[in-house]
Amino acid sequence: MSVASIEREQENAVTSRYDRASRIATEFINDQEILDTIAFAQSNRNNRELISSILERAQDCKGLTHREAAVLLECGLDDQNEKMKLLAKEIKQKFYGNRIVMFAPLYLSNYCVNGCLYCPYHHSNTTIVRKKLSQEDIAREVIALQDMGHKRLALEAGEDPVNNPIEYILESIRTIYSIKHKNGAIRRVNVNIAATTVEDYRKLKDAGIGTYILFQETYHKQTYERLHPTGPKNDYAYHTEAMDRAMEAGIDDVGIGVLFGLNTYRYDFVGMLMHAEHLEAVWGVGPHTISVPRICPADDVRPGDFSNAISDDVFAKIVTVLRIAVPYTGMIVSTRESKKTRERVLELGVSQISGGSRTTVGGYAEPEPADENSAQFDISDTRTLDEIVNWLLSLGYIPSFCTACYREGRTGDRFMNLVKSGQIANCCQPNALMTLKEYLEDYASPETRAKGEAVIAKEVLRIPKEKVRTLAMKYLSELSAGKRDFRF
Repeated sequence: MSVASIEREQENAVTSRYDRASRIATEFINDQEILDTIAFAQSNRNNRELISSILERAQDCKGLTHREAAVLLECGLDDQNEKMKLLAKEIKQKFYGNRIVMFAPLYLSNYCVNGCLYCPYHHSNTTIVRKKLSQEDIAREVIALQDMGHKRLALEAGEDPVNNPIEYILESIRTIYSIKHKNGAIRRVNVNIAATTVEDYRKLKDAGIGTYILFQETYHKQTYERLHPTGPKNDYAYHTEAMDRAMEAGIDDVGIGVLFGLNTYRYDFVGMLMHAEHLEAVWGVGPHTISVPRICPADDVRPGDFSNAISDDVFAKIVTVLRIAVPYTGMIVSTRESKKTRERVLELGVSQISGGSRTTVGGYAEPEPADENSAQFDISDTRTLDEIVNWLLSLGYIPSFCTACYREGRTGDRFMNLVKSGQIANCCQPNALMTLKEYLEDYASPETRAKGEAVIAKEVLRIPKEKVRTLAMKYLSELSAGKRDFRF
């Protein structure tokens, strides 16, 4: 069977079973199509001709269908799996170079009315300490994050219309953007809050958010409903269709993801790619980011209670195939994962990581007392931001604190057009180097600064366009003299 045969089969499936352009959840995430895709992939796991043809086609860096990607994920041929890794590395280098974007989560509140069985925020948990940051608390947290060197935050909050209404989220965003401390500023706020209405998404858009992030947790409807027995999150359709409402409201940068381990990884892998295809079909642009968290310990949650937890090898292969399947999409791995695991997947496709994170409500300005626990999950990578920046530099990466595209309006299809044309290197490379330079000047330890300066001196010469390269070198010199916030 050839790639063309797969495409014909999928076209028939679109007509008879599911519709990627529909806005009804169970039509664009069609259970039977996912099951058929998994069965097809498993029956062709050793089909050398088919796997080779998929890998050959993927070299055009235009991505794969969910069925093609499923075949690669299932591949049992060692030599083809090695080719996959090499291709993923090549694609990552082509679109992202050596850049790794840095961010930190900021948990505003862990009050929640949902009954999610995998999250310690669930409303019946009596052991977790419930907290909500005041605007004064948020200001202190933001100053602490700025003093670490962060420029980009991801806001997190439980779903609670009384304690965490949209007005509280909007006020918190205004507070964060208003804080200017020394040379610090949070230049971009991403928001990870519960599915909401078009009206509320318009309010978030007007507040100047970067990306709206919402994890599906699992695309398997029955499993989803079982894991969300109570609360508004129980509504599978409302949750799954949230990104459509966000895009209808004008938010053209969205981030999707699943929590691997809640359901079989094959099902959720295919579902996630179908979701990306749906967004592309309806809105002309797929997700800006895909997150790949795995279930991990958290207060009254034990990973051993979830029989679908995945191994490090499976996790690495998921990252590898995602990079090939959605080459233009950023991929995020948080401090849930260990240093060892993060190092492994960085070269295979991950383009964003968190650093120096706290998953408690508060905890940046002042560590949480030992007898209190407000965390959503336990952190595996507990290093400071400077230690992580130093580590990335040692590995040959460019830690980037860039937020330029969002502030210049290069979002949604405008960002994707830059990526697909290859012109993004003339923006991202110099912007990454300049924000790294800011970090080195204002926050880095002497050792990190020395490593970073050496990386900048080497990498600035790799900026493709001479005019941009010359201007970047001028800006880098002015940053050394005390000026801040240059961007292309």
